[in-house]
Amino acid sequence: MTGVHPPAQTAATPTDPRRGHGTRRLGRFARRAWIMELGVYRSIYRLVFRRPRVPAGASAFSYHSPVMTLLVIFVVLSAVEIPIVDVIVHPWPYVRIPLLILGIWGVTWMLGLLFGYLTRPHAVGPDGIRVREGAELDLDLPWEVVRSVERDRSVVEKAPRVRDEPGGRTYAVRMANEANVRIELEHPLEVRVPQGRFRIDAVRLWVDDIDGFMTAVRTHIP
Repeated sequence: MTGVHPPAQTAATPTDPRRGHGTRRLGRFARRAWIMELGVYRSIYRLVFRRPRVPAGASAFSYHSPVMTLLVIFVVLSAVEIPIVDVIVHPWPYVRIPLLILGIWGVTWMLGLLFGYLTRPHAVGPDGIRVREGAELDLDLPWEVVRSVERDRSVVEKAPRVRDEPGGRTYAVRMANEANVRIELEHPLEVRVPQGRFRIDAVRLWVDDIDGFMTAVRTHIP
């Protein structure tokens, strides 16, 4: 006797953890790219209308001098490249127009990156220290979590942003591989930075005017 039998159940295929990890990494990358893109246009707006992002009552400290020359060179080269490429591909509009749009976007992006450094400086004020890196990073360190602020020159090439050091896990905001200030925290602090979420014990950063920075800090930390 022939009957109808339910389809045989197959064992569930285990989920590949690498696939989920890859999806999360792609999502973080897309989110970071979108934030950077928006930051470019906000930085241009802030520079044009002279609205640097400095908390009320705080002193601003630049950090762009080690990379300023390189950024200006990139901006100039990107701008010079546009008319040169336009002349070369002028007979082919279907090639010329996309390359022209791409070139203008590239110059705009480089200007926004440069303006982000100019309009979002580090800040020391009544509420604490704000550690910046262009439009992408704004790390808030209230005075109650700051144990000490010291001069500490560090030059490290190809080092990860977050790494374990003798004093604990450190997040480094280096300029041209250099940092000259180390901020020790009272206790491990969970922070959200462009690279993800981490618990850190210290922050390294570069300040152009380190004497002025340390003087401003001493008005709040004896």
